[in-house]
Amino acid sequence: MSQTSPVPETTSLQPISIKIRERILSAKQRFHANDNIAAFLEPGDLEALIDEVEDKMKVVLNSLVIDIDSDHNTQDTARRVAKMYLTEVFRGRYVLAPEVTEFPNAERLNELMIVGPITIRSACSHHFCPIMGKLWIGLMPNEHSNLIGLSKYSRLAEWIMSRPQIQEEAITQMADLLMRKVRPDGLAVVMEADHFCMHWRGVKDSETKMINSVMRGSFLKDATLRREFLSLINLKV
Repeated sequence: MSQTSPVPETTSLQPISIKIRERILSAKQRFHANDNIAAFLEPGDLEALIDEVEDKMKVVLNSLVIDIDSDHNTQDTARRVAKMYLTEVFRGRYVLAPEVTEFPNAERLNELMIVGPITIRSACSHHFCPIMGKLWIGLMPNEHSNLIGLSKYSRLAEWIMSRPQIQEEAITQMADLLMRKVRPDGLAVVMEADHFCMHWRGVKDSETKMINSVMRGSFLKDATLRREFLSLINLKV
């Protein structure tokens, strides 16, 4: 009687992170720290990732010589950290963009609109230290622009910023997203933030902030419009 060879179980035993990575690589897409990979997650994957990160975080804590067995303060730290990264701090990597209702510009508004300051929270992709700051958005709509609700700007900013970031790339991602959503004649985005990789470590400089901007369309071409926007948000030209 012939015997059937057992079916290998290596695929089913693969960590979920490897399965997700293989899907991304098969699609020839990248998965940098500030990329959104929600399209490659299947139902249940996020919960499985939390379990996997919890197990790996226990290894990190053990390597730091932290007692996670008898110390009541750290017994559940690995689980808390895993949930924090995947469902809060880096949530923008693992969920689709928030739904944004877009309205036609029926009244053909074409005057400067400013939204902000929007509180932003992120973490630098170099040390995973917090980045905390404010964001201002200036828009010059046209008759073909879409108008979105005020709160939606905050939701979109949170989605972009809830990833390991560097500020220079984050503000560009925000500008690209708003250009696609709103389709204005001009767009200005200014971000001012504290970087705890400087405050908390390294030079330990608690005063330095970073301010940067992205100007598109009429804001880039029209110096008067740009000055008006910057003066209204009380930042130096």
